[in-house]
Amino acid sequence: MNKYLVTGAAGFIGSKTSELLLKAGNLVVGLDNLNDYYDVDLKKHRLENLKKHENFKFELADIENIDVLRKIFENNKFTAVINLAARAGVRASIENPFVYAMTNIVGTMNLLELCRQFGTSKFVLASSSSLYAGETTPFSEDMTVTKPISQYAATKLSAEVLAYSYHHLYNVDTSVLRFFTVYGPAGRPDMSYFKFIESIKNGLPITIYGDGSQRRDFTYIDDIARGVVLSLMPLGYEIINLGGGKKPISINEMINLIEIRLDKKAIIHYKEFDKADMLETGADISKAARLLGWSPEIDFIDGINQTVDWFFQQKAKLSGTNL
Repeated sequence: MNKYLVTGAAGFIGSKTSELLLKAGNLVVGLDNLNDYYDVDLKKHRLENLKKHENFKFELADIENIDVLRKIFENNKFTAVINLAARAGVRASIENPFVYAMTNIVGTMNLLELCRQFGTSKFVLASSSSLYAGETTPFSEDMTVTKPISQYAATKLSAEVLAYSYHHLYNVDTSVLRFFTVYGPAGRPDMSYFKFIESIKNGLPITIYGDGSQRRDFTYIDDIARGVVLSLMPLGYEIINLGGGKKPISINEMINLIEIRLDKKAIIHYKEFDKADMLETGADISKAARLLGWSPEIDFIDGINQTVDWFFQQKAKLSGTNL
């Protein structure tokens, strides 16, 4: 039976990935530090669902602490490490870059070094479409990504380069997955769509940076988690886009769909466009199709409707959570 270490297991992508692995009969050691970047109640809610599986074990730990990580590796023989623990958010990385460097760079290096020491031959790394800033869509994996426009993107690029060095030197088989705007039920409360849903429903103004024409390649959480699991196959060292793969959706289009679902108009306040933001993201996902047999299954209209439904169904159950 395979045993996987999933870091960030209480997070949005980590919890869904762990769920898929557990349902397939695998053993999962889920690691998370339960930091308060957003309300911990939501993370605990995700963990409670995972703890219903007898093959799941939770470790309260931080990937920045290599001594604690070493004890976990000593007590387990992992088939693979799936590193989904990361500090996310472009604007927050500008305000506190040191935290991002510690988690996204030092934490990744700790895990890679322990994979080397304990003979764990497979490593999956969560990366980001933010690396493609300045390139023309659709973004393909062979594009040059040496000019990150935020500390968040810079730390993600650093993690990719570290992973390559461990593949080159020690043959750690590595899948680097560049995610494109992951959304869906039980997502991070700081994501724009949750803020829009809450504010529109309550008749409160929402803030748009720029004119709302910026476009994103939204990718539904179930599709992302499925791609993560598929990437556990031997690949050598590959960077792979996981994105919606269709026409990117503008912020204005997303707001309009939420307005239709809620039957209520948004009150919009516009602010100056943030230069750390990207005008458009769009994924070339042909490599994911070729190597993994992966393509997204949930289109944006269905996905955003499911997200709105979850938001109001779960809000009462998660009282005290700042959704």
